[in-house]
Amino acid sequence: MSIKDWMEKKVKNTIIRLERGDITEMSVDAIVNAANKKLQHGGGVAGAIVRKGGYIIQEESNKIGEIEVGEAVITTAGMLRAKHVIHAVGPQMGEGDEDDKLRNATLNGLRLADEYDLKSIAFPAISTGAFGYSKDKCAKIMIKAAVDYSKGETELRTIIFTLFDERTYSIFQKELNIALTILSSAHN
Repeated sequence: MSIKDWMEKKVKNTIIRLERGDITEMSVDAIVNAANKKLQHGGGVAGAIVRKGGYIIQEESNKIGEIEVGEAVITTAGMLRAKHVIHAVGPQMGEGDEDDKLRNATLNGLRLADEYDLKSIAFPAISTGAFGYSKDKCAKIMIKAAVDYSKGETELRTIIFTLFDERTYSIFQKELNIALTILSSAHN
């Protein structure tokens, strides 16, 4: 990883970090899976998580069953470096109320991490693959949710956005800088 491939900023007691890389390789308490409502992990980030972590992740998801868009649930992480997988269901473009649903998926993932007393979590850019959600809007909503959440009472010490490609990383970097500029000017 080069200097250009990561950045971090502290908000209250939590570090918000951006990294380019593969979320399935993250050594954190939990990685977030961009899940579908039926928790069937066949393609995209979900498929990669099960391929690397093992079918136990799918078996545990099958026991949970279906959840609604915006909700999040937790399973073990099988053979992954992470200890848990938080499955957060993001919106599909065109289904309506996508921005609120993405905000809820992000916040519910963060709340679940706190509920399980986790200290570190890594998110992908939820819904920007097969679900067709705009990377620009995704970055704006997820970064704002993470910054706002970090300003409150949380035991999370590190929130990472693990972004697979340079374009997505750049978009998230721009939004993190904007969010922190707004936060900084609010305190001055």
